[in-house]
Amino acid sequence: MGDGRYTRYVALGDSQTEGVGDGNDATGLRGWADRLAEKVAHTNPELQYANLAVRGKLARQIRTTQLDVALALRPDLVTVVAGMNDLLRPRFDADEVAADVAAMFAALTAQGAVVATLTFPDVARNIPLARLVRGRLAAMNDRIREAARRYGVIIAETGHHPVVSDPRMWAFDRLHASPLGHQRIAEAVAEALRLPGSDDSWTRPLTPPLPNRDPVSVIAGEFRWAAAALMPWAMHRVQGRSSGDRRIAKRPSPLPISPQTLTP
Repeated sequence: MGDGRYTRYVALGDSQTEGVGDGNDATGLRGWADRLAEKVAHTNPELQYANLAVRGKLARQIRTTQLDVALALRPDLVTVVAGMNDLLRPRFDADEVAADVAAMFAALTAQGAVVATLTFPDVARNIPLARLVRGRLAAMNDRIREAARRYGVIIAETGHHPVVSDPRMWAFDRLHASPLGHQRIAEAVAEALRLPGSDDSWTRPLTPPLPNRDPVSVIAGEFRWAAAALMPWAMHRVQGRSSGDRRIAKRPSPLPISPQTLTP
């Protein structure tokens, strides 16, 4: 739909699509999908938007719990982002994860929806330990691109631009985007969809540049991050718990976008 006049947008995914890092449970989460919905609503104020994403979900869980719901809603625009939680698990099979993502692409495009997705950035730029999963990430991105080509899915290549590694783009846990990061993701997907008014400005570096940090403050920051973010995440994995346990989608039914929330 070249003019961007979509009538029903449904977002599938995990914590990034839910909006973790952009708000909190007390005030509510916003996130890139909400921000994208606002951009779409500028072209069609009657847009209805549902967000089925739940944090912590693996690609197979997104497929089994969100896909049928999305199909029943008959959207004409869908975003599907899945696989990052799989990447961080001890057992990871890129082909299995890609098969689940491809199955979602196939079902949604067969129903006539415009489907968009994105590639994952190299989190090792901000988390040195994540260098261990660089090979997995590259394999996952390659398979996402292949599935997108096969089913005519629009893809936003968000991973290779230098701005992605700017710490201001990331929340404290370094796994989720900050509000600014979520805004840039929304702009990237909007450009990929060729929404009116979109451009490549989201790729530009943040200003002003960050000052150089002395080694002592860098090391102290790493210890604070490990204690407050890495250790709780590791404990969840050891205990077999997920951040999405007992959570439901924040916006399970398509609803209009309130004019008060529209971005300028």
